[in-house]
Amino acid sequence: MKIAIIPARGGSKRIPRKNIKLFCGKPMIAWSIEAALQSGCFDQVVVSTDDAEIADVARRYGATVPFMRPEELSDDYTGTTPVIRHAIEWFNQQGQGVEHACCLYATAPFVSADDLLCGLDLLQDNDCDYAFSATSYAFPIQRAIRLTEHGRVAMFNPEHFNTRSQDLDEAYHDAGQFYWGRAEAWLQGKMIFSPDSLPVLLPRHRVQDIDTPEDWIRAEWLFKAMQTQATE
Repeated sequence: MKIAIIPARGGSKRIPRKNIKLFCGKPMIAWSIEAALQSGCFDQVVVSTDDAEIADVARRYGATVPFMRPEELSDDYTGTTPVIRHAIEWFNQQGQGVEHACCLYATAPFVSADDLLCGLDLLQDNDCDYAFSATSYAFPIQRAIRLTEHGRVAMFNPEHFNTRSQDLDEAYHDAGQFYWGRAEAWLQGKMIFSPDSLPVLLPRHRVQDIDTPEDWIRAEWLFKAMQTQATE
């Protein structure tokens, strides 16, 4: 069985009720649910939440909420992997064996059904544990600078001060949208960012963290611009 697991606890601090706050006319979580359903690659699209209101919204948009997430997995310090492991174990205990599970974030309105399908294809066609969304940095990280304790500037890698940008290896980062994984990898807690993973590379304009109110405003502007362009 293939399942999408959307973690969505109710205790968001920086943007209260972030998972169901309206984003471009729909609760934020609805965009992830609809992309998962549109992909057609899941036997179930599951929302793991500790919050009754989030559960109601999730069901309204077509997801299932077969269990409520336990309190010990709903605090500010619990990572994603234990939440995914709990969901897989729950289904296995019900006699519904999970083969592949995709962690899909509730705050990923730019995720597309095609990208989810691409991740599944990579996972099934290659000897890997995970396939996840990633994108490139806009600037060479080897030439990044930091501020010292005295407010002065220092390079992280001063040996690259005179290295041309085009001579540096391109760097990539997690796009924070989805993580396909074999059930065994999730259950064993294997590291996602390792040689046993493959990236689904996304263009930078479709990647936006949404952690602060400023992030939210920027994401809505970008989302609306993309929708306008798609209809022209």
